[in-house]
Amino acid sequence: MIGFFDSGFGGLTVLKSVAGLLPEYDYLYLGDSARVPYGNRSQAIVYDFTRQAVDHLFRKGCPLVIIACNTASARALRKIQQEFLPAAYPDRRVLGVIRPSAEEIAEKGYRKVGILATEGVVSSKIYVEEINQLNPAVQVFQEACPLLVPIIEAGEKDWEGTDLILKKYLGRLFAQDRDIEVILLGCTHYPIVRDHIVRAVPPGVLVWDQGPIVAGKLGDYLRRHPELDGRLSRNGGRRFLTTDQPGKFEEMALVFYGEPVHAEFASIESPCPDQARFLRS
Repeated sequence: MIGFFDSGFGGLTVLKSVAGLLPEYDYLYLGDSARVPYGNRSQAIVYDFTRQAVDHLFRKGCPLVIIACNTASARALRKIQQEFLPAAYPDRRVLGVIRPSAEEIAEKGYRKVGILATEGVVSSKIYVEEINQLNPAVQVFQEACPLLVPIIEAGEKDWEGTDLILKKYLGRLFAQDRDIEVILLGCTHYPIVRDHIVRAVPPGVLVWDQGPIVAGKLGDYLRRHPELDGRLSRNGGRRFLTTDQPGKFEEMALVFYGEPVHAEFASIESPCPDQARFLRS
């Protein structure tokens, strides 16, 4: 299976796009709903939680895991790739959502790009670093949107206040530069209010979701790595795990995934002895 991990529900928007483009593969989604949100936690805690989740998916048989969470991608992915995998799982791979998004922006040749994201992702400046590494000519403008995730998870995306809040955030973004050409939704929750954002931006400004970008980049990655692609099962299976109440997850999946799912409770257990030794070292 291809593993997908998110701190909660937002990663389901990415899985929906990936499974839509690559429907033949089997997918296993893990949402750490019991410990959401990750955005207000330290980098050390985010890394520890993410490493636990990745380890759980590996032990479930996933040779490849997608961290479908911007906060975890920003604060944990690099260390997992550079330290955890070589020591504990040298034959496995972990990818994130930030690098594919940065590549898409750099490749399209836009010169002024806006990022809407959580406070943690904005403060990390990970998008600025990744995009400028690929194309230094791109100017990146960011705006944190701390109220959007609570509104979305409360089921209030169509609340009249949502448009007022978005107007405030977008006003701040375009105050940095009026000529922004494209806005990337740098949080996997934000596609739920994409229509509201599209209505609020100036004419001609594009609004990009990460899901379709990640789906296309993952397809390219698998074609370039046939040795990994050959290890992936193809039965069109979908499984969903949550560290909190399955009923709540199933309810939120209707919003984020767009169709009914059956969720199973998962306890993210302590690592095996070899991994425990790695963590103590």
